[in-house]
Amino acid sequence: MRTIAAWFSARPALRFVIWIGVLSLLADVTYEGGRSIAGSYLAVLGATGTVVGLIAGMGELAGYGSRLLSGVLSDRLQRLWLFMWIGYFVNLVAIPLLALAGRWEIAAALLILERIGKGIRTPVRDVMLSYASGVVGRGWAFGLHEALDQIGAVLGPVIVAAMLLRTSSYPSAFGILAIPAGMALLVLLRAHLAYSHPQRMEPIGPRKPSQAFSRAFWLYLAGVALLAAGYVDFALIAFHLERGARVARPWIPIAYALAMGVDALAALVLGWAYERRGVRVLRDAIMLSAMAAPLIFLGDPFLVIAGVVLWGIGTGAQESILRAIIAAQIPQSRRGTAYGLFYLVYGTAWMLGSVLLGWLYDRSVPVMAGVSAGLQIGAIGVLALEQQLKTSI
Repeated sequence: MRTIAAWFSARPALRFVIWIGVLSLLADVTYEGGRSIAGSYLAVLGATGTVVGLIAGMGELAGYGSRLLSGVLSDRLQRLWLFMWIGYFVNLVAIPLLALAGRWEIAAALLILERIGKGIRTPVRDVMLSYASGVVGRGWAFGLHEALDQIGAVLGPVIVAAMLLRTSSYPSAFGILAIPAGMALLVLLRAHLAYSHPQRMEPIGPRKPSQAFSRAFWLYLAGVALLAAGYVDFALIAFHLERGARVARPWIPIAYALAMGVDALAALVLGWAYERRGVRVLRDAIMLSAMAAPLIFLGDPFLVIAGVVLWGIGTGAQESILRAIIAAQIPQSRRGTAYGLFYLVYGTAWMLGSVLLGWLYDRSVPVMAGVSAGLQIGAIGVLALEQQLKTSI
């Protein structure tokens, strides 16, 4: 139990986590609302399953590649808020502009641009959160942030679904998202003014800028790569539901909202559990998420719902525990670079996996679902080896 003095000393850091969480909430209303219908929108514009997988993969690669550059530069320049402003502006403006896209090529360019904007600001945001997490708890800080983040991820698809029900117009659904985008930029300004030097929340330890990353860290990244490669992007899930007419069109964003709601709850619970049980919690969550693709792509509508729930649990684990592990292992002076490397590996694997899974979908849905599950189960083994190596050092 925390003492009363420790609790009050953690309050500024906790407030910072909440401010960044509210910022992410509003941003997620915007871009997760857009993502919930991106796959089906591309299908309406004439894209194929392979194209949808390629766009998703290219977007993630571009986004995660920009995270490495942003992470390295943030370590060197220490201009954290500058990267936040650039990233959030690009990230938030691209989605409402999809209302003006009349061809899948234009929509693809905007979706990739949105991923780049998110890539620029994400490692810097995580570095800022890591400062606060040293005070309030690694798993709890990232879990709380993810939970707030996913409230927006639930609201966004619901808003989009409401617009589709009312207008049956994709441009109207994208256009309404300009409102939360503007609100997010106002919250960013407020957080910047209140916490101009977030690094002061965490005591500065010994600075070792030339220290190489450990072998355990690289093995950890290998496990992350397998996990990312096997995780099906929701754009392909939405494409499958739209093309196969498995559910009515307005229910596709509702399915995404359900996944994000599960994500939010799972992030809180798993973040709390990580503080007590460590990485075993991550391995258990991956085992559950490995079953998502077979249920979604091979099951009846009821099994699709179960698969979406498991997909949300896996997403919550990735968005909370994976980031908390980096904060716990890496010193402050190299944390931006570590997050950048982490996201680059994740994004590269996500791109290759998305292209592979999209290609397999056009040829054999059962094989695609099996490959997705197999890659994630392989990640569990690699992460177990990483833990053995770390404990033996």
